[in-house]
Amino acid sequence: MDLLASRADGRTAVVVFGAYGHTGRFVVAELLERGLSPVLSGRDAGRLKELAEAHGGLDVRPASVDDPASLDRALAGAAAVINTAGPFASTAAPVVEAALRAGIPYVDVAAELEAVADTFAQHADRARAAGTPVVPAMAFYGGLGDLLASAAMGDWRTADEVHIAYALSGWHPTAGTKASGRVSRQRRGDRRLVFADGRMEARTAPAGPARWAFPDPVGERAVVAEFTMADSVTIPRHLRVRDIHTYMSAEAVADLSAPDAPPPTPVDERGRSAQTFLVEVAVRAGGRERRAVARGQDIYAVSAPLAVEAVQRLLAAPVRPGGVLAAGAAFDAADFLRALAPHILVELHPEAGAAGAGH
Repeated sequence: MDLLASRADGRTAVVVFGAYGHTGRFVVAELLERGLSPVLSGRDAGRLKELAEAHGGLDVRPASVDDPASLDRALAGAAAVINTAGPFASTAAPVVEAALRAGIPYVDVAAELEAVADTFAQHADRARAAGTPVVPAMAFYGGLGDLLASAAMGDWRTADEVHIAYALSGWHPTAGTKASGRVSRQRRGDRRLVFADGRMEARTAPAGPARWAFPDPVGERAVVAEFTMADSVTIPRHLRVRDIHTYMSAEAVADLSAPDAPPPTPVDERGRSAQTFLVEVAVRAGGRERRAVARGQDIYAVSAPLAVEAVQRLLAAPVRPGGVLAAGAAFDAADFLRALAPHILVELHPEAGAAGAGH
């Protein structure tokens, strides 16, 4: 199959599975803005048709993860697929399998660390043998932290610690985020997963209170430690690190946990919410420290340029890598991060003095 498959209008066709979801809509808009041709897919034919008409008419191909033939029809002739439909514990494997059958790159925006770990465990060998790239967690949670850690690490071969601290003005979780969270909690029970001493381990004792001194204008904040996200799965796949420490601003955790937490409310012409974020990554080795900082608006909206940039780079690569790949393994991290402006503004600090835990 021609991986540079095009429509009659000459634009490259990219299937968006879960196109009518909150993040899916941002991905569709980003593809159109970059001159690509989104093919809308998912279970609900009515919602797909409505979205297609809102964009002046787009290709609609209903499909279900329970029907492999429908997924094959949806991906036929496409150049790549972006999976935005959670919970990814249910959708990732069927859509990855369909992408492997079609011989096209697969990218998703999964934040469920268990689902991302499953993708590596279940599909790495076949994707490598097929020469087909599969890039999970190419989103705010997962891909961004992985790219920041990769860029901060630079030419270091190993690191003692990677610290990833998230400051959100508020979470405002979508229905999809809540559903994915329920699936993860069902799988984990009362355990928390933490990457320590070179491996992922389960802990039941509650994490202690912590504080993190974020760069201005956020400043020092109370954070919830050991708030493990998908980047703790992807980073060790390609970087030699001993421990990964993660922190989430306490206000965001409270918002996520509230039963009546409101969903995102659009405030601009792009449909973004007013939510702002700052992510700081500190990589430490032998008493030395390197840092990277990312700032932007709306964690769901910025997942779109992350995923679409990944697809464009995979399709443009002269030699396409095969296998299940973390963001920092698939791409030049610093160059990729620069390409995300103005959606995400990134600062790299190549060397800083050593800092203690909590920065």
